[in-house]
Amino acid sequence: MLNVGLTGGIAAGKSAVARQLAELGAVLIDADAIARAVVEPGTPGLAAVVAAFGPGILTADGALDRPALGALVFKDTAAREKLNSIVHPLVRAEAARLREAAPADAVIVQDIPLLVETGQGQDFDVVLVVAAPLQERLRRMARDRGMNEADALARISAQAADAERAAVADILIENSGTVEELRDRVNEVWESLDVKSRAESKHAR
Repeated sequence: MLNVGLTGGIAAGKSAVARQLAELGAVLIDADAIARAVVEPGTPGLAAVVAAFGPGILTADGALDRPALGALVFKDTAAREKLNSIVHPLVRAEAARLREAAPADAVIVQDIPLLVETGQGQDFDVVLVVAAPLQERLRRMARDRGMNEADALARISAQAADAERAAVADILIENSGTVEELRDRVNEVWESLDVKSRAESKHAR
């Protein structure tokens, strides 16, 4: 089994890399998807978030109002840290459960947007970082998410700097070119991960 941590700044292309790795055979554990699941209506996670931030972060039907919560936490470091202290332990526990259920020879890719910010780099056999130039990321955020530059920069500044991610990367994928170039690079990376996983599995026997 090979445990790979996948991360990258917003709009760098991490999700596209994650999808391709899953298509190639990786067992994908998506931290964002888990983070949404652990605060669904009726969960202890949502109850804890409401206790911390008040009922104003709920929609009329009792679900989490993500835009309202996002507006609170992205501009307030203390609020963001409080939210993370609630959600991150729940996400890690579920990720661990999924990891334990995977086949012994699997390449497990954990897609974790805040891997660097939460100090999880040392938890993985390989850390894979997807990067793209700032102006390209801003362009994608305007095109794909309808965000203005000020809001996009606020989101980017709330995350680790590119240099901080690069410092923990075992493999860096530069995503500044075409879709085809990205696919070719991910294919190369997958081959190296697959070889490493087979070697680890053989050694474990």
